[in-house]
Amino acid sequence: MAKNTSSSAFRKIDVDQYNEDNFREDDGVDSAAAGPDESEITTLLTQGKSVEALLSALQNAPLRCKNQNVKDHALNITLRVLLSIKSTQMDQAIDTVDQNDLIDVLMKYIYRGFEIPSEGSSGHLLQWHEKAFAKGGVGCIVRVLSDTNRA
Repeated sequence: MAKNTSSSAFRKIDVDQYNEDNFREDDGVDSAAAGPDESEITTLLTQGKSVEALLSALQNAPLRCKNQNVKDHALNITLRVLLSIKSTQMDQAIDTVDQNDLIDVLMKYIYRGFEIPSEGSSGHLLQWHEKAFAKGGVGCIVRVLSDTNRA
């Protein structure tokens, strides 16, 4: 037989909180919301450590940030790093980026760089694209183009 059927404790759960119409994305600030540290990257570039500067810029990319100004600032910093690396250093940089699983983030910034061309940047970014494609393959391009978190 049933124990106590007059209990109404189950009715205190608000089931409407799980309705899709009430869903809101987390507005919390994540660690990469501020983007890469410009002074750190500038210091690394002046010391000639451009691969470390690229790694730092990609690791601190504000991908989930909703503030477009932060994203644009991070893009400018990352493009400055990408354009400062010579073509002879690209293979070493790509290997370092690939070891840290940041090829997709690099490809996002390459495509964003294509959106705002400057003098001489398109050819250099095409070289980056070629090297990143050689490491990441077609899957890298598909993941970047289908991802909703733009760089």
